[in-house]
Amino acid sequence: MDIKGAIKKVIGSQHEREVRKLQPLVDEITKLSEELVELSDGEVRAKTAEFREYIYEQVGSTEDQIRELRAEKSRSSSVLEREALSVRLQDLDAELSEQMDEALEDLLPEAFAVVRETCRRLVGTELIVTGQKLTWDMIPYDVQIVGAISLHRGTAAEMATGEGKTLAATMPLYLNALAGRGAHLITVNSYLAQRDAAWMGAIYSFLGVEVGVIDLHQPGTEERRQAYEADITYGTNNEFGFDYLRDNMVHSLERRVQRGHYYAIIDEVDSILIDEARTPLIISGPVSRDTQTSYKECRPLVDKLYREQLSIASKLIAEAEKGLEEGDDWTAAQNLLAVKRGTPKHKRLMKMFADDPSIQKLVQKAEADLMREKRLHELDESLLFAMDEKGHNVYLSDRGIDKLSPGDPDAFLIPDLSETIGEIEEDDDLTEEAKSERIQELEAEYARKSERMHVIHQLLKAYALFQKDEQYIIGED
Repeated sequence: MDIKGAIKKVIGSQHEREVRKLQPLVDEITKLSEELVELSDGEVRAKTAEFREYIYEQVGSTEDQIRELRAEKSRSSSVLEREALSVRLQDLDAELSEQMDEALEDLLPEAFAVVRETCRRLVGTELIVTGQKLTWDMIPYDVQIVGAISLHRGTAAEMATGEGKTLAATMPLYLNALAGRGAHLITVNSYLAQRDAAWMGAIYSFLGVEVGVIDLHQPGTEERRQAYEADITYGTNNEFGFDYLRDNMVHSLERRVQRGHYYAIIDEVDSILIDEARTPLIISGPVSRDTQTSYKECRPLVDKLYREQLSIASKLIAEAEKGLEEGDDWTAAQNLLAVKRGTPKHKRLMKMFADDPSIQKLVQKAEADLMREKRLHELDESLLFAMDEKGHNVYLSDRGIDKLSPGDPDAFLIPDLSETIGEIEEDDDLTEEAKSERIQELEAEYARKSERMHVIHQLLKAYALFQKDEQYIIGED
């Protein structure tokens, strides 16, 4: 056994050490929940108001100062004075964030204990969840409490199937909902969002916490806005994302459905923030010009990019063949995997796989290892673009973007409509007509860049993934 192995055996892995650090807090939560057994249902429910009162005592003064300064800024006609007030507001916002974090950390043991005790009191209760009758039989175990603490503190928590991540999420959601700023649970499909909101809603309802599900309501409606105004909001990643985009296109703040973004738990975080994030969410208003023009403009650029990618792929295959001959299977597998991700239909690659299936298995193993180690993106950065053959998605690397827009690093930088529109609408030095004009210019820039990105991605798919007359046809002009 090497030195590292001996040390690990004695003091444990980093994960085990972190869990041991949390154990005293877990024990405290368990002890507090046992003390709550003597309270009535009403007394347990009253803890929510008690916690909120404590938070207000810690942050209320700062919140009042922020409101006063914002009102003063809106009344001021002096540019210098407004700039000074903006700086002061930034400092107060940072101070408020620190105070809120400290207050919630103070409340964590008792708040988690309240949720645990609520679960115990619900045992045996019959619930109707997505049309099915269920009997509540869950009380958080230590592993779920450890996961809940990690989620509150902003750490990615991996829990095996059956360890109860759905229940674990209720504790940090409840705690952060006490701040009154909204807590979001983002999941991968609408059924899970509705099921978990109804299922875990038994806890929230008992404790007097309101729950909303955005997927139950049409976009842009008052009902969806109310779902966002709830203490805890469940929904799918696509709906949250598209609501954000829609809110960036409205002409007045009153028409937005989302409020500020404060705290969120993302279910299947690797899928949502890595796999699905490769597909951009694009939304735009109607255009009056011929959209085929963009394809004609972008095609020469993409054609050149694809040919350069083919050149890179050919060199990687040559290196891989040499590596296989010399017995360096790992380097060869990585090179072939890069070719597979960059040019999935490469003829030499497909021939190698057909002639020797063991090579394809070697590449699949390398892909699995890199995905597990979260290092697949490093391989993609060696290419100009990478393709997800199964999902039909494309990812432009930094090198690829430089090739497409040399000397213009902002060519693919889409403006943040929400922030910029907010600044324009709050600028009292502009007339309403000037505000409207600037917002229209901003939206036009957003639509133009979004369309260009969409066109380039579609062309890259056509070059690298699709076969002519199979997945697409060329029509007559």
